[in-house]
Amino acid sequence: MSKRVLIVDDAAFMRMMIKNVLTQNGYEVAGEASNGQEALVLYEKVKPDLVTLDITMPEMDGIQTLKELLKMDPSANVIMVTAMGQQQLVIEAIQVGAKDFVVKPFQPDRLIEAVRKALGDE
Repeated sequence: MSKRVLIVDDAAFMRMMIKNVLTQNGYEVAGEASNGQEALVLYEKVKPDLVTLDITMPEMDGIQTLKELLKMDPSANVIMVTAMGQQQLVIEAIQVGAKDFVVKPFQPDRLIEAVRKALGDE
C-alpha cells in the first residue's frame, strides 16, 4: 500500500509540483490544503503518513501549523518546504519537530529523499 501525503502550500502551482513528484514516485496524495487551518482539519480527516508543509502562508504559518499538528498527533511526520533565505525559520521548525526540509525551488530527487527519510522508507 502506498504511503499517503498531505500537501500544504498557499501556492496552487507549488502544490501541483509536489503532487506530481510524489505520484510519479508511488506516493498517494491524501489531500491538499492552502493554509494551516485547512491543513489541521484535513489532517484529522485523512490521517496521512506524511505532511509537506510550507513555512510562509497566510492565516496560520507553517511553524504554528506544525506546533498544532504535533499537539494533535505527536508522531506526525512533517517536512517543511521553504523559500531561500529562511534558515532561522527552518531551524525553529526542526527544533519544534519537523523531520526534514526542502528548499524551493526544489529538485524532485531532494523532495523524494526527504520523504523517504521522514517515512523510514530508505
